[in-house]
Amino acid sequence: MTEAEQIFVVGAGAWGVALAHATALSGSDVCLCGRDQTVVDMINQHHTNPQYPAVAKVDNKVSAQVGYEGIAAAKTILVVVPAQATRQALLDIGVKNLAGKNLVLCAKGLEQGTLKRQSEIVREITPDAVAYALSGPSFAIDVAQSKPTAVTLAGPDIEQARAIVDVLAGPTFRPYSSDDLVGVELAGALKNIYALGAGAVEGAGLGFSARSSLIARGFAEMGRLVEALGGSPATLNGLAGLGDLTMSCTARESRNYEFGFRLGAGESVQEILDSGAKLAEGVFSAPVGFKLAQQNSVDVPIVGAVNALLVGKVTIDVLVANLMARPLRSE
Repeated sequence: MTEAEQIFVVGAGAWGVALAHATALSGSDVCLCGRDQTVVDMINQHHTNPQYPAVAKVDNKVSAQVGYEGIAAAKTILVVVPAQATRQALLDIGVKNLAGKNLVLCAKGLEQGTLKRQSEIVREITPDAVAYALSGPSFAIDVAQSKPTAVTLAGPDIEQARAIVDVLAGPTFRPYSSDDLVGVELAGALKNIYALGAGAVEGAGLGFSARSSLIARGFAEMGRLVEALGGSPATLNGLAGLGDLTMSCTARESRNYEFGFRLGAGESVQEILDSGAKLAEGVFSAPVGFKLAQQNSVDVPIVGAVNALLVGKVTIDVLVANLMARPLRSE
């Protein structure tokens, strides 16, 4: 990578600002594209993270702007918007501006309606671009504060993935390369569903044993679905699989876990949203994951249970009782 080249990060939310900071620490010049002029000014004038102003700075090599001016000259673009907004973000940037680019997709989710993974959206809109997926156990606040974080960067082949890893890796942000784009994307999306379930179990006060059982059985269930959809079972044993699943299913800092916790405590989806909480990505991915499982004849009782909980068909204690009543068989 030459000094004249620049990394663009699209999306100035908590994760986008954190990744811009981490990428700048790798030695790159980074341009962060946002929509809020106040956020842009805060970064440019004070080098302060707008989401965590008291505890996190933004590296001086990060500049911010509203819009996508100059993005056509970039070779690598990090797309850091919610999974349901990826399609519109790509269209807003423009197909011509994306042709031939390396697009690092940082959202963990499946598109409603189309059932597509993030890289499949890229191939549909701009087939000349090269799609990569960034996934793994990572909280924005940890990356923003330069705390040690290891993730997976998946691409179409291992050499291409390693080339992007070399661009993004810094002293505390460590991506590891993979050529299992399907498995990494699916693991990142599906773990959000299990995090909702684990949070609900905890919110209902059903105990750590129940939560641990859900995580273990969810891991096995996720493996069946990933393999059926063309991913590698080995991916589930790494950062993008077990690593991310464990973190998301045990930490209140996880938006999906916290959303599930409140569901388990008795609130409805609408009540949670009315309180000002943001909609967790697993709420979108749960029905998509269930449809994909049905299409591929994969048994996913936990995903089905989470879906039932989200639409208010049953309460968490009834769901757990139903899961416990399933036929006993070899693990």
